[in-house]
Amino acid sequence: MSELRITEIFLSVQGESSHAGRPCAFVRLTGCPMRCVWCDSEYTFTGGEKMSFGSIFETLESYGCTLVEVTGGEPLAQKNAFPFIAELCDRGYEVLIETGGFVSTENVDPRAKIILDVKCPASGESERNHWPNLERLDPSKDEVKFVVADLDDLEFAYGIIKKHDLESRAKEILISPVFGTPKLKEIAESLTRSGKKVRLNLQLHKYVWGPDVNGV
Repeated sequence: MSELRITEIFLSVQGESSHAGRPCAFVRLTGCPMRCVWCDSEYTFTGGEKMSFGSIFETLESYGCTLVEVTGGEPLAQKNAFPFIAELCDRGYEVLIETGGFVSTENVDPRAKIILDVKCPASGESERNHWPNLERLDPSKDEVKFVVADLDDLEFAYGIIKKHDLESRAKEILISPVFGTPKLKEIAESLTRSGKKVRLNLQLHKYVWGPDVNGV
């Protein structure tokens, strides 16, 4: 029986990416090989409950929502995530994959939309980025996200955007300030002057439900 270890499944409003504001069903998988300093979903690192694909789909069907995000933790760290994503696509769902970029996206069903979180230096995990993932981006649908804590992170993001030609490779480039950073205005002002094809990516769910809520 195919199964996944699940931390939670819930219906909410998409809080990030170009899909922000859309009703979305979230399947949050347990486990992550990375330990970002600013992580807001540490509760996903351990525990969870094993659920069969059938049980997961039964829950999703009860929501009546066609947009589904598979997230974590790091969802691609579980090998059964790949056939699960393919089955989601087979069932006609619009599928978003929020991945931290450490695990290869090579075997992700091409119908799914990747939101690739490139780790910046302040995360403490920038040395573990799997750079070939950037070469696999589909500019018709895939997005890249940089979570930035400060202006140094932002300069790092600008460098990666240029080095890997992300303005051509990605549909959207998301600059996501760490929630509560005192550098928010400076980050926004830098983006306006950058001349780059980027989008300020605030965590909408935290402004609606509070800073302790993690919706992606």
